[in-house]
Amino acid sequence: MDAALLAAAVPAKSGDRVLEAGCGVGGVLTQIAARRPGVSLTGVERDAVAAGLAVENAALNGLSGRMEAINADIAEGFAALDRPRFDWAISNPPFFDDETALRAPAPTKRGAWIADDGLAAWTRFLSDGVRDGGRIVVIHRADRLADLLALLGERCGSFAIRPVQPYADQAAKRVLVHAIRSGKAPLRLLPALVLHDRSGAKHAPEAEAILRGEAALDW
Repeated sequence: MDAALLAAAVPAKSGDRVLEAGCGVGGVLTQIAARRPGVSLTGVERDAVAAGLAVENAALNGLSGRMEAINADIAEGFAALDRPRFDWAISNPPFFDDETALRAPAPTKRGAWIADDGLAAWTRFLSDGVRDGGRIVVIHRADRLADLLALLGERCGSFAIRPVQPYADQAAKRVLVHAIRSGKAPLRLLPALVLHDRSGAKHAPEAEAILRGEAALDW
């Protein structure tokens, strides 16, 4: 769900270059490619096996000319990639910095749950990775919103926040955060995306349309 929502929240234009920190096997990037023809996509992934699978997935989906995956660690910083800055930098970072804050995840899942260098390393990579006026989109736990705003706010502004609620009468568990490098506009709190209703359907109509690629989350 997080990957689908992140991909839907990147309204890149043809010719734009999109960078994803922690791309895994390329699930978000391939979805953006399907939604946004003409967009160039680069993923960075520390796990060599996952990065290799992302390359394979690009080939299987006919995207080798538009999508690449680089086996690198975001903790080394954006400059280590030796690439020009991107138009977009996106991520679904690991949720936790402190391994004692939760039951230990399975070893194969640890990298997806624990940010060894903290959330600050991820926000720094994203901020460094976009040009002035470039855009950052992050999906994360709602209880990390204050941390995200503080860390991204060191170089970015013009924040837009979209809460993601399980039901209309329940608190948000996720937030989508959009920021612009060097942006100065006031923060905007957008209407929440509600994933489920009480009709018995698997998803609420808006969420279903987004998951099927029939709608997007614009800013």
